[in-house]
Amino acid sequence: MKIAILSTNPKLYSTQRLVEASKQRGHEAIILNHTKCYMVVEKDAPAIYYGGKKVENIDAVIPRIGVSVTFYGTAVVRQFEMMGIFCANNSQAIVRSRDKIRSLQLLSRDGVGIPKTTFANHPNDIDDVIQLVGGAPVVIKLLEGTQGIGVILAETNRTAKSVIEAFYDVETDILIQEFIKESQGEDIRAFVVDNEVVGAMMRKGIQGEFRSNLHRGGKAVLVELTEEEKKTALLAAKSMGLNIAGVDMMRSKDGPKVLEVNSSPGLEGIEKTTKIDIAGKIIEFVERSVAKQIEKVNA
Repeated sequence: MKIAILSTNPKLYSTQRLVEASKQRGHEAIILNHTKCYMVVEKDAPAIYYGGKKVENIDAVIPRIGVSVTFYGTAVVRQFEMMGIFCANNSQAIVRSRDKIRSLQLLSRDGVGIPKTTFANHPNDIDDVIQLVGGAPVVIKLLEGTQGIGVILAETNRTAKSVIEAFYDVETDILIQEFIKESQGEDIRAFVVDNEVVGAMMRKGIQGEFRSNLHRGGKAVLVELTEEEKKTALLAAKSMGLNIAGVDMMRSKDGPKVLEVNSSPGLEGIEKTTKIDIAGKIIEFVERSVAKQIEKVNA
């Protein structure tokens, strides 16, 4: 097979591992910077060009779309879909997972545990919004934040109100969520591939830091998931429509609560922590999916 990996940086660990895993299994892997692809949209002849040449003979696409280029990146993925090429995560699922409020609404609808959340359009009664999630301490999140950036813990109602007012004054959309105290600065990343949890790690924040993101200095350790946590991770990925997902959860007294479902989860932390060939499992999933697609066409 010829597999296209959509990535803006060929030096990233995740990109390199996917190329390596493809080659180990006898496939050709090419890296396409999706921000430099351009598309031709016409009747019966959708096409993608890269570096002045038409992109042809691609059997599968693995999207690694960054948050900042979601709109253009998913347009490129959608164009590959229009060309009948299998995409490991489809464009609509990526868009769905990137919209924080929409993803929480879908998780809630499908019975997935989430932190109680409020979202309002610059309300006059900020005190009520804070109390609806149980009062301080509360977590305030920018809708566009990633990797723990734009996430604030307000430990008092007064602080929460001041922060919320400041964001509303500059017309910035935010979510206000209950603080899961018992998580103690820890969360779990469950890596899902093709409706199977293929690896999991616990991320622990540094001393005095409630955010556990590895980009914020957190550390990862092996963790054994409970059956409820496995089911929650699988249901969360399914709710988003993602075949490949990193499901971030917290352990609470009410069971696992999903914080986010990532459509382009990094491989470095999970592979180095679990010693599992996650990239290989992704390629094996692509192999199965392309084979099924060929069988369906030939049936």
